[in-house]
Amino acid sequence: MTKPWLEYRDFESYEDFRDNYKIDIPENFNFGFDCIDERALLTPDAPALIWNSEKETDEDRTYTFRELSELSDAAARYFTSLGIGKGDMVMLIMKRRAHFWFSILGLIKIGAVAIPATHHLTFEDISYRNNAAGVKAIISVDDAKVQKAIERSMNTSPGVKHLIRIGDELADAPFLTRKWENLDNGIRANLAGPKPLRVTENGDMMLLYFTSGTTGMPKMVLQNQLYALAHSTTAKYWHNLRPDSVHLTMSDTGWGKAAWGKLFGQWLVGCTVVVYDHEKLRVHSLLKIIEKNKITSFCAPPTVYKIVITADFRKYDLSALEYATSAGEPLNEEVFNKFLALTGIKIHEAYGQTETTAIVLTTPYTEPKAGSLGKPNPIYDLRFLDAEGREVPVGTEGEMCIVSNPGDLGVFMGYYQNAEMTEDAWAAGVYHTGDLAVMDEDGYITFIGRSDDIIKSAGYRIGPFEVESIVQEHPAVLECAVTGVPDPLRGQNIKVSIILNEGYEASDALSREIRAFVKANAAAYKIPRIIEFVGELPKTISGKVRRIELREKGEKNNE
Repeated sequence: MTKPWLEYRDFESYEDFRDNYKIDIPENFNFGFDCIDERALLTPDAPALIWNSEKETDEDRTYTFRELSELSDAAARYFTSLGIGKGDMVMLIMKRRAHFWFSILGLIKIGAVAIPATHHLTFEDISYRNNAAGVKAIISVDDAKVQKAIERSMNTSPGVKHLIRIGDELADAPFLTRKWENLDNGIRANLAGPKPLRVTENGDMMLLYFTSGTTGMPKMVLQNQLYALAHSTTAKYWHNLRPDSVHLTMSDTGWGKAAWGKLFGQWLVGCTVVVYDHEKLRVHSLLKIIEKNKITSFCAPPTVYKIVITADFRKYDLSALEYATSAGEPLNEEVFNKFLALTGIKIHEAYGQTETTAIVLTTPYTEPKAGSLGKPNPIYDLRFLDAEGREVPVGTEGEMCIVSNPGDLGVFMGYYQNAEMTEDAWAAGVYHTGDLAVMDEDGYITFIGRSDDIIKSAGYRIGPFEVESIVQEHPAVLECAVTGVPDPLRGQNIKVSIILNEGYEASDALSREIRAFVKANAAAYKIPRIIEFVGELPKTISGKVRRIELREKGEKNNE
């Protein structure tokens, strides 16, 4: 082994991990060269990426580390031929196509800045991103709807110089009125040529994510080259991966979760990444993918687990599955227990942000505790602070904060083009996550909620998840969101907005039943005084509930 960051050790306990784990930071790290190309030398024929399509007409495709190295070099040469270089912003709207991995690796090698984006964006969304980030090129999935949205955005995006798309001409290609480059042809034409030159340093920009905030326009989170290296902890000590592991993370490439589970840490470990390329999640297809590929490690948000546990597991051979993880939102205890009963596997949770990697994680040395996110990641100096910036005692609610400077290992460089917002996030060398949690005497951390979502009722501070996790266990409840509404006596009342499962109908009797259910399972001050049955919940483009919209609606109704 020639690169220390590709070496991993096991630990005897979480305490051993906490006290002795460290990441060796090289002087000049570039993931494309120092991981992918190095793996291509060490294990050239090892499977790096297995691409599976939901379409029966498509054949699965396995790419080795040698092929990834060669294809990313070809992509790098192709992008360079278009005049794309260090510091240039390139948006990737590519769903789960294998081309995403060649492209992003090629961009990393030449020092361009990749902006992964979801295919759900409207043309207004794309135009906003183009102008806010100064996008120079867009690489599009082979999807007419996406390409039409991109073309419409060009009317207000003068800075975009190149439109690049996957595949040959679409059947309805006449709708394309602008010049589009063909990514496949570009890569094929550049399979031979000189090795791309290393032009980056650790502090150089590598990734930019538009966060799907619950208020205002999306923020631009900028990550440097060391962000990739920080994810070595994610893969080895949260996903519990080995070089012979076969890992599947459920995420579209437009979200930061793809970087967490389908790219950086997994290939630093040297395992196989499986991609399930689908348009709509179907639990049968997903379980067949797990069975067919002999998945050993699976990661998904709680919403996916809620769907998975409804399946008849007797129909599938999931004997290869060893490990399961979850992040994105706190995991409901009922889902945790049902999955454990079906598989014998305890789900290991983690918590982080687009601005970080996993700040809190449940390691292989940590017994999972339902309702807990795990324990602190030792690469971060995590503190729990009150509103005045003072550390709170164990067992007391506080804001999770990291002692750091912008661009430190695993911490973002700042909000692009917004110095004021960046300064607001840091205070006296401390990054404020804005998330409230509490650590117990055993070091386990329980999520409370966003600081601006906290409900203050009759002198109590109540996190929405505290109530949601209980309401969610009622059999009538498919999905719910808790907010506070003004009350002249109590300050705020707890309101829960509920989407019902099939077979249940909204009624006063059901409202009383749900209140009684909460009363039987929680402290009296957590009982919702207002229950509203709704057809849908307002959400951001990434699926997060917009509690601010629910609060505003509640305040308006209270006027």
